[in-house]
Amino acid sequence: MGDPTKQDDDTVHYDGPAGGWGSLRGISSIYGKEWATPAALDTLAHQNKPGGFMCVSCAWTKPAHPHPFEFCENGAKATLWELTSRRCTPDVFAKHTITELKGWSDYDLEQTGRLTQPMRYDSESDTYVPVGWDEAFAGIAAELKALDPKSTIFYASGRASLETSYLYALFARLYGHNNLPDSSNMCHETTSVGLKKVTGSSVGTCVLDDFSKCDAIFFFGQSTGQNSPRFLHPLQEAVKRGCRIVTFNPLREKGLIAFTNPQSPTEMLMGRETQISELYFQVRPSGDIAAIMGLCKHVLAREARHLADANRHLLDMGFIEQHCHGFDDFVARVKATAWDEIERESGIARKDLEAAGDIYCDAHNVIGIYGMGVTQHVHGSQTIGMLVNLLAMRGNLGREGAGISPVRGHSNVQGQRTVGISEKPELVPYDKLRELFDFDPPPDTGMATVEACEGIIEGSVRAFIGLGGNFVRAIPEREKMEAAWQKMRLTVQIATKLNRSHLINGEVAYLLPCLGRSETDQQASGPQTVTMEDSLSMIHGSVGKRKPASAHLLSELAIVAGIAKATLPPHPKIRWDEWVGDYGKVRDLIEATYPDKFEKFNERMFTPGGFYKGNAARERIWKTQSGKVEITVPDGLNACGFPDAPGRYRLITLRSNDQFNTTIYGYSDRMRGIEGTRDVLLISPEEMAKARLEAGQVVALESDAEDGVARSVGGLTVTPFDLPSGCVAAYYPEMNPLVPLSHHDRLSKTPASKSVPVRIRA
Repeated sequence: MGDPTKQDDDTVHYDGPAGGWGSLRGISSIYGKEWATPAALDTLAHQNKPGGFMCVSCAWTKPAHPHPFEFCENGAKATLWELTSRRCTPDVFAKHTITELKGWSDYDLEQTGRLTQPMRYDSESDTYVPVGWDEAFAGIAAELKALDPKSTIFYASGRASLETSYLYALFARLYGHNNLPDSSNMCHETTSVGLKKVTGSSVGTCVLDDFSKCDAIFFFGQSTGQNSPRFLHPLQEAVKRGCRIVTFNPLREKGLIAFTNPQSPTEMLMGRETQISELYFQVRPSGDIAAIMGLCKHVLAREARHLADANRHLLDMGFIEQHCHGFDDFVARVKATAWDEIERESGIARKDLEAAGDIYCDAHNVIGIYGMGVTQHVHGSQTIGMLVNLLAMRGNLGREGAGISPVRGHSNVQGQRTVGISEKPELVPYDKLRELFDFDPPPDTGMATVEACEGIIEGSVRAFIGLGGNFVRAIPEREKMEAAWQKMRLTVQIATKLNRSHLINGEVAYLLPCLGRSETDQQASGPQTVTMEDSLSMIHGSVGKRKPASAHLLSELAIVAGIAKATLPPHPKIRWDEWVGDYGKVRDLIEATYPDKFEKFNERMFTPGGFYKGNAARERIWKTQSGKVEITVPDGLNACGFPDAPGRYRLITLRSNDQFNTTIYGYSDRMRGIEGTRDVLLISPEEMAKARLEAGQVVALESDAEDGVARSVGGLTVTPFDLPSGCVAAYYPEMNPLVPLSHHDRLSKTPASKSVPVRIRA
């Protein structure tokens, strides 16, 4: 049985719960390290609250009735990181060449502090030199005008506001392309494509209130304690009222095992903790399809017994007959799949899957949760389809207290897609754009992340503009990409802090510093509000109130508008200066473009808990090819896309407790018991013995992809860790050189970074 309290004493681990005193110590260590001002505490007090500042970290929803402190350890770190007193002034670049800075770690680069002035790369001195804003805009515009628009990439990080994202997408289309990759392409594009295929919706169907009404929650590949810790509050409340939680994850993540609420004096003083998962199964990486197949097989067995004993159905036949397409084919496949095959591919015993299946069958309302442990596989889309199949069997879709709920990462990564950041013209209301702006948007499909990388490598992409993020560090095939990157004509990076991507430049390169979300954004009409969409499709307003890190900073929206105005010919309906002066006018444009989602946008943006943009699938309106939920049959039980072989391991890439995406706050991965280093190879004691490895031994990982390309990452210390057989784990983004660009979800092209074929070289 999957006992959540069991821990292997022979492995590196953390004995405490998620939250608790460890969380408070983690926050205080970052506060001291960043030399944050006392005003930062006021920002934290208003973080994720109505009328306050919305966290730049995870996209978990903001409740209508917030806790006294509505931020988690990771959210506090992100805010303190942004409000640091450190400054990366032009003097920093005068003292260090770009070649020298390339030798610094990711952590040390960001510890130089907030960027303070716009900079231009000077190839003769190999340094960044200061440049005025007008000069920067004019220089960038001159380069863009000389290029074929279709040879340029406009990338968007998940933190940019809805207002900025809308104008950025408009700029791209006015300029002449749909090349709009964003960070979703690297994490949850599998959801945007795979979930949409089977339910007609590219986002989940749940809202926060559903978590107070569900009877069971099934987690697949989502590490709540590491990536969205505020989610632990509704989970703890759910468990206390009797909700049963079952988790499938190759790693034993503490957040879904035990939680001590830092906002409860009783729990903190008494050391009380809540066991979150009733059952916790360490599924093999890519084995989720097999695990869900086992659950479905047991549900069908229970259905047969129910019919025989009580002459009534356990399955929701009304839902299946009215709302599902392809159910009979799926049932045939489940019945034809042998238990030994399910056990082998999932790594979970039949009796354990049957125990989990009983929890599903006994619950009236069930929510299915998943994260990048599902989306980042070659057949991640098929895993999502399987989870939808499971939920559909008992009608757990499109009603209160039940549904499917992918947990997104970055704060507005879901919202950017909502307002037009998409390479697919069919997803954007072109009729509205024509009406509002009197132009013909480009009809051709643009490049997402994988296609953009392929274009950069082959030389057809000539320019890259990055609206935030750390693209070069985040993508697969990094060594080949870094070499090709420098052959582009133009690279532009809009950012708050220095990172690795800013050191890999094209022939002409600009580094443009922007305001942080926590800072006052003062424009012609006064202080501005920005908005974002969370994981549960709620829209929130955010107001920054801290003094900007530098008088030279511009907002992201002002920078985008500045480049666009300098690049594009004047047009009476394109009013960049007016939109910069009053973001409310941009929200009016968003409402006019998407009236069904943003009715009375300006009036509702400070609704406590956000306002719901709506979701047809929640109303049981399925915008699929059949007009029903598409019940799919997977190609196989393995989502990794490559066979097992002697000496081949499935590499799982991880983020640490002191990390958000590519941002490294420090070297403490407290909840895994790893301190002071990121250069580790996590592997089970059993696999260590098979491979004749010793704890502390330094090894390299080598790519075992069948493409003939040599890829290697060395200097990794063997560390015994509680993992399933046949796999290893190490940190992202350090392991990205091992991920082939071709190794991605087949439907969405999301990099398959959670099961990468590798070998260990001692």
